[in-house]
Amino acid sequence: MSKFTRRDFMKSTVAAGATMVLAGPNAKVRGANDDLRFAVVGTGGQGGGHIGYFNEKKGVRVVALCDVDKAHVEGKARDFEKKYEQKVKTYVDVRKLLEDKSIDAITSATPNHWHSLVTIWACQAGKDVYIEKPVSHNIWEGRKMVEAARKYDRIVQTGTQKRSDEGLMEAFKYMQEGNLGAIKWSRGFCYKPRFSGNGIVNGTNGPNPVPESVDYNLWCGPAEMEPLRRKELHYKWHWVWNTGNGDLGNQGIHEMDLARWALGDPPKLAPRVISIGGRFAVNDAGETANTQIVFLDYKPAPLIFEVQGLPRKKGENSMDNYRGTRIGVVVQCEDGYFMGGDGGGWTYDNDGKKLKQFKGEGGGGHHQNFIDAVRSHKVSDLNADIEKGHISSALCHMGNVSYRLGKKMPVNEIKEAIGDNAELMDSFERMLEHLEANEVDLQKEPITMGPMLTMNPEKERFVGEYSDWANMYRKRNYREPFVIRNKV
Repeated sequence: MSKFTRRDFMKSTVAAGATMVLAGPNAKVRGANDDLRFAVVGTGGQGGGHIGYFNEKKGVRVVALCDVDKAHVEGKARDFEKKYEQKVKTYVDVRKLLEDKSIDAITSATPNHWHSLVTIWACQAGKDVYIEKPVSHNIWEGRKMVEAARKYDRIVQTGTQKRSDEGLMEAFKYMQEGNLGAIKWSRGFCYKPRFSGNGIVNGTNGPNPVPESVDYNLWCGPAEMEPLRRKELHYKWHWVWNTGNGDLGNQGIHEMDLARWALGDPPKLAPRVISIGGRFAVNDAGETANTQIVFLDYKPAPLIFEVQGLPRKKGENSMDNYRGTRIGVVVQCEDGYFMGGDGGGWTYDNDGKKLKQFKGEGGGGHHQNFIDAVRSHKVSDLNADIEKGHISSALCHMGNVSYRLGKKMPVNEIKEAIGDNAELMDSFERMLEHLEANEVDLQKEPITMGPMLTMNPEKERFVGEYSDWANMYRKRNYREPFVIRNKV
């Protein structure tokens, strides 16, 4: 048996100390074979997908699941053990999960109102974060996420997967280099069916019982703990302001992000915004718009966004389209335009003749991009760093703020207010055609027109007329102890 001498001890101690110095303050002890250990927070639809996305990546192990619905987390844990022949820790309270120092990173697919707080807490706990879209529930808390990521030196990726689509990368670079002339405008579209199923909020006159498997206090978290006045707790929160942001902040954030990216990724919020729309023809307990236009007054080219949740025509199931896209972007340039979305797209001349195809895979490498950035610990390696996610999410919030401050107006008054804004008028005329095709009586269900709001892009605060009201929606009232502090 060999002896372990004092000299051996000194050599090993010095070597260990040197390793710690070289590794730096953000280094962690890795698991077997240097695996990254991930936890999934929010195990419903999208979160359930995260489990497979990450656990099946080389060098990654999902080691913990968290959900305020015990039925969700326990069911997913059983499925996980059966599929992968591995056990996984389970948590109901994310704060307990974040105390586990062996976890390197979390992915989160909670409802929108939890996105910011869980990200900030995770950064403070030394975890890297993959956070689903929209990254925030309001403008102010999105900026706090950026501050937390920078302060605690964390890698935070936004779940806008199309940022990793090679075809879109090539297409937008092609346009920004002037190959089709100057960009005149960028339009995003979310024409997604919301007239039945997941689009309808079945309300009741009195509070409904919360499922016994759910810790409702934790589910509400930062939001107001209101009685449940709809039949379904899960998913339908998208169409209620307390917890969701409508389809503008659900599916629409993907296309809003693309439309901004196409403009060259303006690094600040738009200087002005106005929104027009309403919740038509569904007669439910939902609050958010199912038909909406948002005009963001970027210079020299504006960004226009359109939401349609009703079908192409009453009684049909198919959806309308604009130049062939239902969920995607159209970018108009002087000498032609681009139309695309998931998987790339085509450029066309101004007569609609195809010019050049840009093929992509729909951003399937987005999760791997996050893993690679966690390993390199370089924000520059991310395709969708948290700041990009914040700006695009905040544009959605700006549109919703204008809408929520709006008033119901007759069509002729709205047209008069739009005036010579040709691009907004084009969208509005098509909105009128769409509502007429769905037999919406605008005398009984008038359109809501929001005010034109002015934004200070540097301070991310509304200024000027209506700003006192608008800034009330810039930040929410947080419920103790689920509070985002001014200093993260």
